[in-house]
Amino acid sequence: MTDTLAATDAAISAAINADTIRETAQALRGRIVDTPVAPLSGRHVEKLLGPDADVWMKLELFQKTGTFKARGALNVARHFTDEERARGVTAVSAGNHAVAAAFAAREIGASAKIVVQASANPQRLAAARSYGAELILQPDGQSAFAEMERLIAEEGRTMIHPFEGPRTSLGTATLGLEFVEQVADLDAVIVAIGGGGLASGVAAATKIFRPTCEVFGVEPEDADVMRRSFDAGEPVRMPRPSTTIADSLAPPMTLPMSYALCRRYLDGLVTVSDDEIRRALAVLFQDGKLAVEPAAAAALAALLGPLRERLAGRRVGVIVCGANIDRVTFGTLLERGTALLD
Repeated sequence: MTDTLAATDAAISAAINADTIRETAQALRGRIVDTPVAPLSGRHVEKLLGPDADVWMKLELFQKTGTFKARGALNVARHFTDEERARGVTAVSAGNHAVAAAFAAREIGASAKIVVQASANPQRLAAARSYGAELILQPDGQSAFAEMERLIAEEGRTMIHPFEGPRTSLGTATLGLEFVEQVADLDAVIVAIGGGGLASGVAAATKIFRPTCEVFGVEPEDADVMRRSFDAGEPVRMPRPSTTIADSLAPPMTLPMSYALCRRYLDGLVTVSDDEIRRALAVLFQDGKLAVEPAAAAALAALLGPLRERLAGRRVGVIVCGANIDRVTFGTLLERGTALLD
């Protein structure tokens, strides 16, 4: 199995199945956190969803690196050969994947040179450096990818992709497996979508181990590249850079493996506005006592918004996927989101 595996139905079935998900979970046990779950209740949840709301959070913000991405990055890195480890790791990122790739490189004893867009949140840059990575800042995505390609060509470094490849999806599938084992009888799971690395694994595991549970993906309105790909019937690129506050959910394109897994296993896709994300972020803070980044509020935003009527009265799981955000940015988002609750 390689990370360039063609995303055909046969290849998906061979790469992502009950056995390979369980094998991956066993291999990662003790190296990542089996993150906890908790019910979400409180006056805002009751006001927005009704008194009988049955909402469960998968608290992946407590994962090592503060984001789900540690699962996929480490699962990719643990398969590196001795020669690949000696040459080192590279990656390109808007922030969170830089942290995860740096963590994975440290775990396997490899050096890391990671290319990051200069606009990345400073909290994420500091976290990546704390794992020993050398960061190379570039002004935009195009130049960042070009610099990463240079590192691969000239230094022989091996890339850890932020969302594409069976080992990435198997890493995030361990999250889905944990969730359905931790909370009995989930009727639906909602998961944020950027490039699809998280949603592909979570959706696959949920459907494989709990076939009756529906899985919904959610994207920001200004970063709906998976919806556009579904409409086109193939992976596509966004026509322009996104300006959404959920910057970690705004990749420039989808790619074959993650697209095919999402297409196969998701029951639906919805989009949410930045204000809906801000409002959900405020609910997570007020009722859940959690300080999260915007992407981590997207799943709840979908439940409070476009999926509210469809999932009323059902047991719903939302994945709170990360919390790498600085206090100033969070404070600004929280102030606006709280105003939207009144």
